[in-house]
Parts: sequence; structure tokens; C-alpha cells
Amino acid sequence: MKINKLLYAGAALTLLGACAPAVKAPEAILPVPEEKQVDWQKMETYAFVHFGLNTFNDREWGYGDSEPKTFNPTKLDCEQWVKTFVESGMKGVILTAKHHDGFCLWPTQLTEYCIRNTPYKDGKGDIVGELAAACKKYGIKFAVYLSPWDRHQANYGTPEYVDYFHKQLTELMTNYGEVFEVWFDGANGGDGWYGGAKDSRTIDRKTYYNYPRIYEILDKLQPQAIVFSDGGPGCRWVGNENGFAGATNWSFLRAGEVYPGYPKYRELQYGHADGNQWVPAECDVSIRPGWFYHPEEDDRVKTVEQLTDLYYRSVGHNATLLLNFPVDRDGLIHPIDSANAVNFHKNVQKQLAHNLLAGIRPKASDERGGQFSAKAATDESWDTYWATNDGVTAADIEFDFPKTEKVNRMMIQEYIPLGQRVKSFIVEYDKDGKWLPVKLNEETTTVGYKRLLRFETVSTDKLRIRFTDARACLCINNIEAYYAGETADTFTVEAKELKSYPFTLVGVPEEETKKMHG
Repeated sequence: MKINKLLYAGAALTLLGACAPAVKAPEAILPVPEEKQVDWQKMETYAFVHFGLNTFNDREWGYGDSEPKTFNPTKLDCEQWVKTFVESGMKGVILTAKHHDGFCLWPTQLTEYCIRNTPYKDGKGDIVGELAAACKKYGIKFAVYLSPWDRHQANYGTPEYVDYFHKQLTELMTNYGEVFEVWFDGANGGDGWYGGAKDSRTIDRKTYYNYPRIYEILDKLQPQAIVFSDGGPGCRWVGNENGFAGATNWSFLRAGEVYPGYPKYRELQYGHADGNQWVPAECDVSIRPGWFYHPEEDDRVKTVEQLTDLYYRSVGHNATLLLNFPVDRDGLIHPIDSANAVNFHKNVQKQLAHNLLAGIRPKASDERGGQFSAKAATDESWDTYWATNDGVTAADIEFDFPKTEKVNRMMIQEYIPLGQRVKSFIVEYDKDGKWLPVKLNEETTTVGYKRLLRFETVSTDKLRIRFTDARACLCINNIEAYYAGETADTFTVEAKELKSYPFTLVGVPEEETKKMHG
């Protein structure tokens, strides 16, 4: 994996160096991402679907004893789901193929506790296959969630179950085409039905599932897939289910300190500044209080404003946004959820529609020259970037408007194939010949793939960003500025208002659970 990352960084250097061989490209600073991790982060937003026996039994965490005959969506339409995702700007979807209750949404040959034994299509349905086909038809990516914990299986906690779990994974990775991500939940071990035993099982979550073998299966069958768990290795949980990352967010973790099923909640929100593995954050949150559908929550769907705020604090904080849609008992996304998601996307598009820096040639206090000059920061191209000279870790870049403009949004991106570098920066505007900082409600530290800033509206003919510290010379891929209007300028939803359905991670130390719930 490390070799792949170095090859990718080297290829990026070679490509850019070929354009102007007289100017040497910056050296990569480790850790760096694999190409598939960059492609994944460019997706920015994608959907989660929680659907299964829990939907029909009004549960969040099924005990493993619900009858398959209760699963009977009479209007299920995966194309309706995917059309909603497309209109909401989502680039893919992850389906809960099996949640903790052990019920499988595909006709697996490994257990009878699956869709074959439900009224849906007289037992001939395959929701994993139907959703994969709909994604292919409408041009978005497909992925699966597979719970390691299984509260139905009698042999959970034994070596035989691990073999069963690996075979389930192999079925999913073999029969449904390419997947962009495989999602492993960190909730593992505890009480359950377990074939009628109705007891509690404890496992060593670090070793029990044999993750090295899991990675071998995925490398062989789906090498392009990003592996999600509390600690990666492809991407990491952000440490909360409220949908936001820290304003400071490094795409690094220290190897061996975080593993599936035993996360460090607060650290995951910010990453490790001294980490040696590239493991970017994914922000998961449900559009409703619960992950599965509950009719009483129809009037508690997140608003357009709340979803917009989450976009700025996830994608805009160097992470991705995984937005959950609890499919209802008919097998459809509820119209309120659909409307709010679509309008959220339109709202973000509207706020960031007109880039005020397009075509402007900036001035920088230091630049490498050639294809790495300051103008590369405003050409809106992923393949170019402004770079400072080796050893220059602080520099200013200034933008002069042809006329006075109102501004209240900015976007900054680093060229992450060569690593994440920026440690701190300041945004300023010119007022009567004096540089003043814009008024923000968050710290300006890291940038990474994308940093979005919201601040009080200023009227000015000049903007400046002062990069005050970095891990190595600057590699700034893109800078944009916008005026988003006045209605949402200072909107921020407190984290306590965004808490998802209450739960307790079984087997996690009490102090860590308390941290998670705030």
C-alpha cells in the first residue's frame, strides 16, 4: 500500500515536471494518499441507506430474533432511491447489506436468515442486486455495509463464525460488480439472540475477525475499494455520528493506535498531526434522528439549513459527508427526506455558484515559478497548483478585484497527492488601505483536500490569505471566493441539536461512550 502511494505521488511529480522541466516540482511529504483515496475524497457527498427487518419492527439495533416474514416492502423502488441521490448531488450509495441483527438483504447461500425467506417478491428478491443495478443505470457508485457483529448467528464468538463472515464478504465482493467502499461497523459483541441462546458474547475486537485476511479478500476481489472502519485503513470514522469533522482535521493517523471496534472518539475528529498513515475522515449522519425508519420521526427530518451547515463542517473540513436515508416500510425514501436533500444540494450550489476569483491573476510573496506560479491557484484545475520554494513554509497570496465586491465565503484546496501541509493561515481583506482579518466562527488551521470558510460579509477590492505555517513548502491547488447572500451567513447548528438516535456501544469503556455522547 505504501508503495502504491509513493508511485502515485511520483507519477504526479513526473507529469507536472514534464510540462516545464526547468522548474523542479516539490517533493512529496509523507504520508501521502493512494490514487483511490484521492478519487474517493473527490466524491465529497454520498448516501447511506439503512433498511432491513429493523424497518418493519421499529428497531434501531435488532436483537436477531425478528421474523423474516415481517419484511414486506410492497412498493420498493431502488430507482426512486437513486434518482433522489442523483438530484441531491450524491456520487454514490452505501447499503446496509447486513446490520447487527444478521438479516441479509441478498439471497445468500450461507444462512436462511435472509431475503429468500420473506414475502418480498415471493422470496426471489435481491435488494443488493437491485440497488447495484439502479446505480449502474443512473451513473453513481455502489458500496456495501457489512456488520461484523451478528446477533442472530448461534456460532458468533467462535472461529466458525469468522469463516462464515469471510464467506459473506466474498459473496458480496464477487456477485455485484465494482464497489467503491466497504463499511465495517465498530459495534461488536454484546447481548443477542444467537440462535436462541439469548446471552451475551464477548470477543477480542482487535483480533477476532482476522482483519488481515479480510484485507487480503478485498485486495484480491475489489482492489479499488476504500475500506472504512474506526481506524481505516482506507478512511476513518470521524468519531461522532453528528456529521461534522473538526476545523482542524489532519488526514493522518498514527499506525496501530486506532483499530476497528475501539476508536478514540475525540482524536478521530481531528486526526493525528504526527500520523504516519493517510486515513482521511468520513462524516456519517442520518437525515433523521434514527438510522432506520420510524414513522414518529416524519416531522424531525433535518432542514435544508441544517444539512447545508453539515456540508460546510464535513466536506468543508477536509472530510466526506455520508448522509443516511432511512427507507420507509413501503420501500421508498420518504418525500420529506427527498425534498430536503434535493433542496440542500441546490442551496449549496447557489451559495457557491459564482467564483469571484475566476480569471484573476494573484500576487504571491513567494512562488516556485513556471507551472507552479501563483496563477495556478485560480485556474480552477485539479492538475495545477501554486508552490513555494523549498523550505518556504509561510507565504502570502493576494487577489485584486476589478471593482469592489461583497464576499462571505472562501474555498482553499491543497494538492494532496503530495501530502497535507498547511498548519495555519489567516484570511484578510483591505479596508481603506488597511488589512483586517475577516470575522470567522472557527479556527483557521488545516486545509487538506478542501477547506470552506463562512464569515461576515465584507465589501472590498482586495483579499489576502496569509499562510503562516506548514509542514513543508506550500502546494495550493485552488482558491475561490464567493458571495452567498446574507440569509445564511452566520448560521451554525450546535452539535447537541444534531445528535442521532441514542445508543450505547456494547463493550466500549464507559468513559469513551460518555465522550461520544458529549
